[in-house]
Amino acid sequence: MKIVITGGAGFLGMRLARRILESGSLFAPTGKREAVRELVLFDSRIPPDLAASDERITLVEGDIADRSTIARLIDRPDIAVFHLASVVSAGAEQDFDLAMRVNVDGHRYLLDALRDLGTRPRYVFTSSLAVYGGDSAQGQVHDATRHVPQTTYGMTKAMGELLVNDYTRKGFIDGRSARLGMVIVRPGAPNKAASSFASSVIREPLNGIDYVCPVPLSTRIAAVGYRTVVEGLLALHEVDGGALGDDRALNLPALTVTVEDMIASLRRVARGRTLGSIREEPDPFVMAVVSGWPVEMQSARAAAIGLPHDASVDSIVRDYIGDYLD
Repeated sequence: MKIVITGGAGFLGMRLARRILESGSLFAPTGKREAVRELVLFDSRIPPDLAASDERITLVEGDIADRSTIARLIDRPDIAVFHLASVVSAGAEQDFDLAMRVNVDGHRYLLDALRDLGTRPRYVFTSSLAVYGGDSAQGQVHDATRHVPQTTYGMTKAMGELLVNDYTRKGFIDGRSARLGMVIVRPGAPNKAASSFASSVIREPLNGIDYVCPVPLSTRIAAVGYRTVVEGLLALHEVDGGALGDDRALNLPALTVTVEDMIASLRRVARGRTLGSIREEPDPFVMAVVSGWPVEMQSARAAAIGLPHDASVDSIVRDYIGDYLD
């Protein structure tokens, strides 16, 4: 079978690709496990230094909001798609038209191409805790908490969840949506996500760089480790759709921690390393975005189907050091 990962040149996309190739097979539209013969990493930009590490991998650069490009990607019935591509939170807030073009139009073109196959392929969509907002998001949220997003990014993710539900209801796809907390620790340079600080506050000090945090250190967040996200997306793809019912969206398990907790974890795990300093200098724009997000995500549905969860922030930091520094 063929696998397509949109946003495939990104951090999570490449880690997910590695795990898929390690597994060797996934459930196909036939309902049987089939060998993965082709894995396409599709993105708006393929870094010039990125090369395929496996003969099954194809790197494709293109515009997700171009129907003809998507039609060339979705070109065979035995296919599965992991849709990770999107304009992220702060970027979407600053460029409404781009967010609508990529996050809504591009998503719909992808779903329509899958619909045209007529094989009801499995489809995993990465949503976000940003679908929650307003009074209903204060404190704890659960899978059925009403969506009142307070950002353009969150609005487009909520629309995406509804599209996945309806295309599944109509029998066009076998869809599932995973709402992610703040994913930590992302390697490399910061991106345009308002949540970028949650990785930077660990990554930069580990690289010996002094870091200025744009939110108060007392800020509480819902965080999830990148390994858990990848394993959760893969497990969600493999779950029988009947176990998900009418609502195909669920919260992936996340830890509720303060930024101070994360710094304390960093210092425990990185004992013996020379760390950069950390100080807070609140940024009103970042604080306004982050303050609208929930800080505690209940994940009863994910637990019921056996999706993985992080043991602690210590384990996430330890994984990052092992994967990217050692």
